[in-house]
Amino acid sequence: MKLLAAIVPCVACLLLLGAGAGRLSTTGTPQTEGPCLTPTAAGKMPASPASLPVARHYKPGEVVPESSLKGKASEAFFTVQPIPDTIFALMQGKSYKAQCPVRRSELRYVRCLHRNLEGQALVGELVVNQAIAADVAAIFKQLYDLRYPIERMRLVDYYDADDLRSMQANNTSAFNYRRVAHTRNLSKHALGMAVDINPLYNPHCKRLANGQTVTEPPQALPYSQRSRSFPYKTLIPQHYSLTLFISA
Repeated sequence: MKLLAAIVPCVACLLLLGAGAGRLSTTGTPQTEGPCLTPTAAGKMPASPASLPVARHYKPGEVVPESSLKGKASEAFFTVQPIPDTIFALMQGKSYKAQCPVRRSELRYVRCLHRNLEGQALVGELVVNQAIAADVAAIFKQLYDLRYPIERMRLVDYYDADDLRSMQANNTSAFNYRRVAHTRNLSKHALGMAVDINPLYNPHCKRLANGQTVTEPPQALPYSQRSRSFPYKTLIPQHYSLTLFISA
């Protein structure tokens, strides 16, 4: 199975698509070609090391001291599991609504580590489709190893599944049963097949049928000017987060 993960200019949405799509599929401005990270077979999760109990001690959003990350200890923080009862209860009526076409058994709860601009390691969490869960964990392990800065990574349910509130907080998130803004189409997030990374500083810019250009979240309009310098900016075109190609 091959997956493509892409982040394109002015869009912090990472889409994960099965092989056979025929082309690199993105949101926002279509790209004829883009930078690629070296292909890797990182999709398979490593066996949990003995430091797994230490990893479980830390909750999502908490800072992990460097003393707990020595050697290969960080690998224990990258886990994939069925949706726990406590998490599914949190999702009810928020990211997981009654009409959601994806079954609970088709979703996975992913925990990982990420670094903020200050270099601190924090525990992150995502809910994604089971078809891409191991690859998502592997992608974020790679970004963690590269010290790619991500400000926060909490479930969108802590923002009452309000996508704008989550983006305004620059929250990296994934599954959320919702429609694409300004359309009636289900978002890839509704299937657990997309991840927004640092969305405040890498906003979604879209031209509507009436010619109007909208930026989401609206507060991110200044950050749509990609020639400017600002924190958590996805750089174009050399940045390693732009395109990841993973064979698993």
